[in-house]
Amino acid sequence: MSTEKPTAVRVYLARVRTALADLPTGEVEEILEDVRPHLAEIEAELGPSARVEALVERLGTPESYAAELRAAGGYPAAPPGEAATEVLATPAAPGLFAPRFALWGMVFCAAVMALLAFAAAVQIDPDILLGLILLVPVFAVSLWLLFRRGVQAVLDLPEVGWARESLRTWREGRGARAATYLSALKPAWWLVCAVLLVAFGLLLMVRHTYAAALLPFLVVAAVAMVWAGSRTREDRRLLWLAVPVSAFVVGGAFGGFGAAVDLIGNHDSYYPNTASYSSPSTDNYGNQQLRYGDKELENVYAFDANGKPLKDVYLYDEEGRPLSITRHGCEKDTGTTQSRGSDNRFPRPNVVEGVQDDQGNVNGYNSSRAYCSETDEVPFAAAIPKPSSSSEPSSSSQPSSGAQPPSGDRPSSSAPSTTGTATTSPAPPTR
Repeated sequence: MSTEKPTAVRVYLARVRTALADLPTGEVEEILEDVRPHLAEIEAELGPSARVEALVERLGTPESYAAELRAAGGYPAAPPGEAATEVLATPAAPGLFAPRFALWGMVFCAAVMALLAFAAAVQIDPDILLGLILLVPVFAVSLWLLFRRGVQAVLDLPEVGWARESLRTWREGRGARAATYLSALKPAWWLVCAVLLVAFGLLLMVRHTYAAALLPFLVVAAVAMVWAGSRTREDRRLLWLAVPVSAFVVGGAFGGFGAAVDLIGNHDSYYPNTASYSSPSTDNYGNQQLRYGDKELENVYAFDANGKPLKDVYLYDEEGRPLSITRHGCEKDTGTTQSRGSDNRFPRPNVVEGVQDDQGNVNGYNSSRAYCSETDEVPFAAAIPKPSSSSEPSSSSQPSSGAQPPSGDRPSSSAPSTTGTATTSPAPPTR
């Protein structure tokens, strides 16, 4: 009789064989022959002192592993009696909080990563991904509890058992064909994830060159997905890497599709016809803005014919509507620019920020506090064009007699009149 101590793989396979005892003997041997090399490889990684507990931590209990083999091979589930025996043989769990946090912490991180990737892709804004920093504590605690309690504690959770049973029922029922098709595509999915991660980084670089700093991290994640994806069946702990990254890829893919649709739609709306090139714009307060070409105006200055700036000018359009825009002013208590409603009176006072306060200090006593002031000075000198000679009234249009028309009916002229009463008021601009 041999006194050689059985290896961990032999003990593990013996329990798997027992869990598959209701199947035909030939099929059980065929299943065991398929998984034996894989178990031997894991045992070699763990070293010569590998124990059954180490295999259980990597693969789950032999009974749960046998159930996965049944589902993968399309075999019926174990009889209820054997399942009850497995439950009775399993020691009582010390608590469900740790494995539950390990599971749902990973699920929460995956969901948030998908949403952030979707938003970043739609808006093509890498700054949104800074929200991933907030997930680091949750994900770190989830990983720590996973390695502390082992993956089997997570697999033994009631919600995990319910999900696995529902998935098995779906595979054996209406989803049999879809499950077979998806299983065939699984090896390619990890490569697709890697490609989409790199494409996601390149998309962000289209509008933001500083997003190039994010590209190395995405490349590392792509390589990790290709390496870990094919090993999730052997080591369930790798799901804590594969699931969140897969969710990130799915969210980014949908967001990228939405961004492409938006760009195509906006491109078509830019050039429908020359009459509707742009739509009215509003400021942060909901007020309409004046535009000159493609530039929004914040102030308007009016001058008379002599180049003198006019004050308190009210602007209206051809239908008598006031051209009202937001008026800004300096709030002296806070030293910041504030809104003061809207009106159509121009010009606005110029708000100058960062000027000296009453004590002569720039930006006040505290350099972090801004100061501002208002000034009515015109920031430029206007060059008023002179009317051309052809627009001057001809001498033939003057009355031939020495009598002068009433002062209210005198013709306009840019030159001062020879009479003493006409030199007291400037001439209006020639229309």
